[in-house]
Amino acid sequence: MEQVIVQLQEASLGTQAVPSQSAGLLNQVQHTLAKEFEQSGLGLHSGTLSRVRVLPAAAGEGRYFVRVDLPGSPRVAACVGRVHQTTLSTELLDGDASVRTVEHLLAALAGMGVDNARIEIDAPEVPLLDGSAQLWTDAIATATVISQVVPRPLVTLREPIWVYQGDAFVAALPAPELRFTYGIDFALPAIGNQWISWSPQHELFEQAIAPARTFALAHQIEHLRSIGLIKGGSLENALVCSKEGWLNPPLRFPNEPVRHKLLDLVGDLSLLGTMPLAHVLAYKASHHLHVELASRLASIATVSTPAAIAAVSFNA
Repeated sequence: MEQVIVQLQEASLGTQAVPSQSAGLLNQVQHTLAKEFEQSGLGLHSGTLSRVRVLPAAAGEGRYFVRVDLPGSPRVAACVGRVHQTTLSTELLDGDASVRTVEHLLAALAGMGVDNARIEIDAPEVPLLDGSAQLWTDAIATATVISQVVPRPLVTLREPIWVYQGDAFVAALPAPELRFTYGIDFALPAIGNQWISWSPQHELFEQAIAPARTFALAHQIEHLRSIGLIKGGSLENALVCSKEGWLNPPLRFPNEPVRHKLLDLVGDLSLLGTMPLAHVLAYKASHHLHVELASRLASIATVSTPAAIAAVSFNA
């Protein structure tokens, strides 16, 4: 049960709102923000300055972007059906409006339990900030997460679902509680083989996952820039690894790279709208595989409403 800190109060969000001690990914009711917040910075791939304003939204609206720099301020829903491409980031598209590198902000919102949010942005790419989700989670904590007293769908699995590409894979396995396990394997000794298994029941997202920064391999940087990528990347917003080791230590965790991959996974799976009650297992995966799993889950969903919680059963 959630610990309600203050009494019920009326909110202009279509329901009563209760400031609460959020359980993040484990919430049983929907949540939004008590007030708006802003962040600005350079996009990883475009190198373009953008400003993001995140505002409360009504229960059931979900998380969605609004391109305020375009005529008519078109919306782009943060849902798996809007994924356009997944080359070194996840990009959403609706009509002529697109938003790129959405995964860190969406992971922060999902990890902090924000189901409904209006995300206004004045450019095509979300700012990278320091390369992690920590500045996003800090801002969310300051804005305060509030309950909307509306049930959140409960997503369950009947059978495992696997998505492969070579020796890389991502899977969702039926489980009694939500857990993420991720493995990576790089030839560079400073990274090597790393694993993490994380459960929001035991460690807070904002402490265990959000601080992990994106990383790059030094020998790939020139090529990526030659094809128009990572124009906004720097030693201030990404860890860079060479054969000799890290160019910009220290790391925030001994296994910071794999923690960041798990952060990306949370952001990409948030495009489902709610997390499955499952053990999500990934190895050497990518945004493409993350989104493929989310698409597979979304395509086989059926809905029922037992008791007070709406349940979604996946029949693989």
